[in-house]
Amino acid sequence: MRVMGLGFRAAADLSSLQDAMRLALEASGSQKPNALVTESAKSREKVFREFAQLLGLPGLGITKTDLEQMITPTQSQRIQDKFGTGSLAEAAALAAAGPNARLVAARVVSGDGMATAAIAES
Repeated sequence: MRVMGLGFRAAADLSSLQDAMRLALEASGSQKPNALVTESAKSREKVFREFAQLLGLPGLGITKTDLEQMITPTQSQRIQDKFGTGSLAEAAALAAAGPNARLVAARVVSGDGMATAAIAES
């Protein structure tokens, strides 16, 4: 199973998420993920739902409690303070991919700085 974790700011639009996805796919060998995942509240945001629908992929939400259990190679103090982990994209991907998951694409940032993406595989 291959899962793409996404983090994004409130002002992010579809092009922000598409750019982050493109960069993550380039870093991981271009294999399309089986699902998109982000933090639970963010999973209900219009831009996330539209992006998942556009790609025909399930859009999943991970609880903050599960995110806090993930140790990520990328460390952002802002994300640590807000979500209890160093990278929302990496933590969401790892949590959703399961207990033996590994990152195949560490966090990348969209050109406009509005979205991040990472890919994990189980």
